[in-house]
Amino acid sequence: MPVGKGSEPKTSSAAKSEGRRPWKKKSPIEVVMDQAEKLKAEIAEDEEELKAKKRQLQKFEEAKKIFEAQ
Repeated sequence: MPVGKGSEPKTSSAAKSEGRRPWKKKSPIEVVMDQAEKLKAEIAEDEEELKAKKRQLQKFEEAKKIFEAQ
């Protein structure tokens, strides 16, 4: 005999047992503020990546000068 899949019904109580927070409606101001914070964090991360790439480029340019001098 085949056994049916999913013996547990999927309800909101199942979602609560997983540790998810209940949905909270945000005001338009809160949405904009959250988006601004996410954007600031993304910009900071991009700036760090750019600094690392600039340092790497500087090292390659120094290596290029050494090779050209020979």
